[in-house]
Amino acid sequence: MSTEQKSDTASRESRRSGPLVAITRWLENLGETAFAYLLLVPVFIILGSIALYPLLRTFELSMYVNVLGTGDPEFVGFQNYVDMFTGERDPDFPGSTTFLPEVTTSSSFPFVHVEGWFRSALIVTLLFTVVSVFFETVIGFGQALILDREFRGRRLVRVAIIIPWAIPLVIQGMIFYLMFHPSTGFLTEYLANAGILAPTNTLNDPLSALIIVTIADIWKTTAFMALLILAGLQSVDRSLYDVAKVAGASRWQQFRLITLPLVLPAVGVAVLFRTIDAMRIYGLVDITSSCTVVPSLSCMVVETFNTNRGLASAIAFVTAGIIGALAMIVIYRQFKEGF
Repeated sequence: MSTEQKSDTASRESRRSGPLVAITRWLENLGETAFAYLLLVPVFIILGSIALYPLLRTFELSMYVNVLGTGDPEFVGFQNYVDMFTGERDPDFPGSTTFLPEVTTSSSFPFVHVEGWFRSALIVTLLFTVVSVFFETVIGFGQALILDREFRGRRLVRVAIIIPWAIPLVIQGMIFYLMFHPSTGFLTEYLANAGILAPTNTLNDPLSALIIVTIADIWKTTAFMALLILAGLQSVDRSLYDVAKVAGASRWQQFRLITLPLVLPAVGVAVLFRTIDAMRIYGLVDITSSCTVVPSLSCMVVETFNTNRGLASAIAFVTAGIIGALAMIVIYRQFKEGF
């Protein structure tokens, strides 16, 4: 063997035992799940950076006052959070404490003593989220079960169900504003006589306005829930129903033992998306009524942003924490049940 051949052979051997070969062998030894997560690492890094930076920036701003460019920002630490929970900043958002006046006195939430307008906004947001998501899930599930069947005109029914979801938010808000206006709304008189809404100043009554906003949200976004749940129903193996019929299972037993368990992951995803979106309710409130009548956490952020950006950042950060906690609970339950 010549000197050149020996050199080429040594060079190839060195390359075979170099870092690239070691990395290749390491990748080959990875399991399928680990390799799949490895491929997602760049996406996690990009999305994490995009999502994490605004959150950290918001937390930084919440540590200051006077961050509007009119002077040097003053570092106050957690004072904005203390003022927010104790009601010291109520004048920054007038009118919000009118919601549910009989329960706006100081009260202790778990681990936190909350007073004033922040407590009112927290009650409104959680109440709106629970009620709207519950009814949207139930009604959407029913619509999905109907759309999952074969019948004449199913395409037209699907289009009719999607129409409310396709209507722009501004138009939707104006529709419900005119429907429930004290002087021009044709539904106000009937619901007022039934004791559901206030007979006068319907859109300026906190509880009545919250009911109207909740109805408007259910009307619009039920279609979103129906489409997501329908996607889960379409993935169910139809042969399971044939076996169940042969075994003599009733329709209720088929639904309880086949449909419901197999579609629960899709329902969980739909509930997660809607919960996150409902916790950020603002536009519909502002168009239909006003943030001073139906205060939500997002309304607090918008209304205080131009006057006290540090306080607005504190509210936004706490809201993000609540949404994150709720999302983690739903995700945990999904994985626990074998999602």
